[in-house]
Amino acid sequence: MTAETYHWSATILPYLLPLADLAIRLGLSIRVIMRQRQYGVTLAWLIVILLLPFLGAIVYLFFGENRIGETRASRTRNSLEHYHNWLSSMRNNAPIDWSKLNPALEPIHRQADTLIGIPTLDGNSLELIEEPEKIMRAIIRDIDAARNSCHLQFYIWQEGGTADEVIAALIMAKKRGVTCRILVDAIGSKDFLRGKKVKELRGAGIKVLAALPAGFFKALFVRIDIRNHRKIVVIDGRIAYTGSQNMVDPGFFKQDSGVGQWVDIMVRIKGPVVESIAGTFISDWFMETDAEKATSRSLEEDIEHVRSIADVRPQPFAGDIPVQLVPSGPDFTPEAIHNLLLTTIYAARKNITLTTPYFVPDESLLTALQSAAQRGVDVRIIVPEINDSKLVHYASRARYETLAASGVSIKLFSGGLLHSKTITVDDEFALFGSVNLDMRSFWLNFEATLFIYNRSFTTELRQVQSRYESQSLPLNLEVMSQRTYLEKFFENSALIIGPLL
Repeated sequence: MTAETYHWSATILPYLLPLADLAIRLGLSIRVIMRQRQYGVTLAWLIVILLLPFLGAIVYLFFGENRIGETRASRTRNSLEHYHNWLSSMRNNAPIDWSKLNPALEPIHRQADTLIGIPTLDGNSLELIEEPEKIMRAIIRDIDAARNSCHLQFYIWQEGGTADEVIAALIMAKKRGVTCRILVDAIGSKDFLRGKKVKELRGAGIKVLAALPAGFFKALFVRIDIRNHRKIVVIDGRIAYTGSQNMVDPGFFKQDSGVGQWVDIMVRIKGPVVESIAGTFISDWFMETDAEKATSRSLEEDIEHVRSIADVRPQPFAGDIPVQLVPSGPDFTPEAIHNLLLTTIYAARKNITLTTPYFVPDESLLTALQSAAQRGVDVRIIVPEINDSKLVHYASRARYETLAASGVSIKLFSGGLLHSKTITVDDEFALFGSVNLDMRSFWLNFEATLFIYNRSFTTELRQVQSRYESQSLPLNLEVMSQRTYLEKFFENSALIIGPLL
């Protein structure tokens, strides 16, 4: 190498790295701005990209866009026509006489129907089950009585305790000739998928699939923090469960996290809405495999084939409760549950109570809650006193003073980690399911929420919320006002990335 060549290289190379970094930052910043996402999400990603040389770009490329993978996207596109036709076939199964209900509820139903396409179905019975032990025992009893199919879907499945008894019941059901399918999230249930119990299940002939497989190689092509967060059980196509309970025994689950036992709730359902829940499970199942699908013939024949192998069929009336299933996720209608929550809060006239383990509202939800309290609505938010996520803990606290100043009552549950996700409005309407009040549940996760248009059920759920309140302490504003500057800095820093949590 000549002196001149060395001189040229020494002159230009020190500039290449910063120029490349600047080009990457500017390019990705333009991309983030042009995607027209929520202001908070856009700002959070701009901060990550602009403040972290190269690393910010890598983080964005891995987690910044809702890439679900070409295989899954192709399956979604191919199944949409079938899905919408199946939904249409349900429309006249159990129509609602809205003249007998509060007229303020019909617009919420109409918005959900417009966004998702799943109608409200009348004639359901709902049984609230509060204690995890009772939830697991009820599921085991229904598995023991199953004749045709047992379909179970959970974000987390963990070996140990009563969860192992569910596995034993499934193996016995399979021996009786019952078709059993288990769908678990690949990250939430990663330990279970590597454990010995999954080998026993598969050895017995039970099909176990991992939803949204993850790994380093996968991360190059899909966003690996998009997760399937639904909790669904369907037995014989006629009994369903959904809610917040994962397939874990609280006596074994996260005992070293320092938050106490997790507190959950599920609902056992019979009636026409079970078909919606069963259809959602099988739709998720076929997003992960083509193994059981027949060669496509006609639209009607395809739908009937899926109905037959999935045990999905219209159900007779079992009660008098109108229920609408609202599944949400990034591959269907990403804004659905967020928009419906806003409508729900703005529709409240007397009271609204919300329970959630993770409370990181965006600006629009924060404004809606403040506005409700300011117009005289009794707004109560019940959250765990101690959270298993430090980032969520700090991001939540950053909002408490603002909400409390508007008249929102914040209660800190001290009886464990309150994991129930419930909303009651005006003692007439309830939301119940797997959705947390954070941006991850609104925009990234696959969730399932029941919209329940019934005063009796709402009153019963409100009593459960009242029991949570009895184990809670009101937020002490005097203590909050004495937080150190460093604590406030941590809270506000967590709040900046709140839209990404």
